[in-house]
Amino acid sequence: MITWLRSLARRWTIPVPVLAVVLLILTWHRAMPGPVIALVTVVLAGAVLAAVHHAEVIAHRIGEPLGSLVLAIAVTVIEVALIVTLMADGGDKSSTLARDTVFAAVMITCNGIVGICLLVASLRHGTAVFNPEGSGAALATVATLATLSLVLPTFTTSKPGPEFSTLQLTFAALSSLILYGLFVATQTVRHRDYFLPITRQGEVINNEDHASPPSKRTALISLGLLALALVGVVGLAKGVSPAIEAGVAAAGLRQAVVGVIIALLVLLPETIAALRAARRDRVQTSLNLALGSAMASIGLTIPAVALASLWLPGPLVLGLDPVHMLLLALTVVVASLTVVPGRATPLQGGVHLVLFAAYLELAINP
Repeated sequence: MITWLRSLARRWTIPVPVLAVVLLILTWHRAMPGPVIALVTVVLAGAVLAAVHHAEVIAHRIGEPLGSLVLAIAVTVIEVALIVTLMADGGDKSSTLARDTVFAAVMITCNGIVGICLLVASLRHGTAVFNPEGSGAALATVATLATLSLVLPTFTTSKPGPEFSTLQLTFAALSSLILYGLFVATQTVRHRDYFLPITRQGEVINNEDHASPPSKRTALISLGLLALALVGVVGLAKGVSPAIEAGVAAAGLRQAVVGVIIALLVLLPETIAALRAARRDRVQTSLNLALGSAMASIGLTIPAVALASLWLPGPLVLGLDPVHMLLLALTVVVASLTVVPGRATPLQGGVHLVLFAAYLELAINP
């Protein structure tokens, strides 16, 4: 029995999704005291990490670049579910939650994750090398999606305020899905080699030297545990969201900080996976994870929120304010200059991290 418990403790990603669902059932629609909220928060964080672990197991089974795609979609499902559940309870005060969370995801991935991965890889290996064709295509898609979904609403005139009309929102949602679908087809079928890691001589690495892929049975078990973890994450986050919003209000911070917290929570495991790849000198995999997550965050979140807006109370505000538009424009310009050469030094990593720090500072102190 003791041996079995020790084995179970070592394989914590198996019991945590089950524990999250059990805790969700016990706390659903119940007032939670402080200690229970603390326990739920710990289990919630564990469930997020477990979800990404099982997504990585599935990704290892199917290989790159599909693996990065699976991980990005899993994280985006968590993000979309959190946004919709919080907006359903928030009313008018949550009208900007989707915008704030999606923009936070873009800044975290394109500046935070990209910056730290470039910095780690270049400090560890001299320079960070990657494929500019794949990274450039991903960045162009992210920039287009962000502009269509987050910038245009500020300048449209069909509705007062930074909102889309119904027809405009439908166009933005369909455009996001089409662009994301085209990118997935490019990444996984027609130009798969553009998104594979490369050597310092520029040769594509098709076969990685790592452990054998998991069996079909193991992958199916991970698929079931991934589903449990996602259910647990969404339900538990809904339970602790009042505490998060109350804490943000008590600290005198803007409502937008809630979106930053959501994005940081769901992208933490993605950051860990990207850092692992950067340490192994697989910067292209890191960029696939970062830019793929930014793309999925917009390309899947905006259509989902657009559909949910049919029954959600309150308006849906998507347009960015001038300061955030300036940060987005600067991010696109800097990222373009970063990916064009196909290699980067610690300087490029530092520039992206300074942009990320500026975003965080302005989110707290606008």
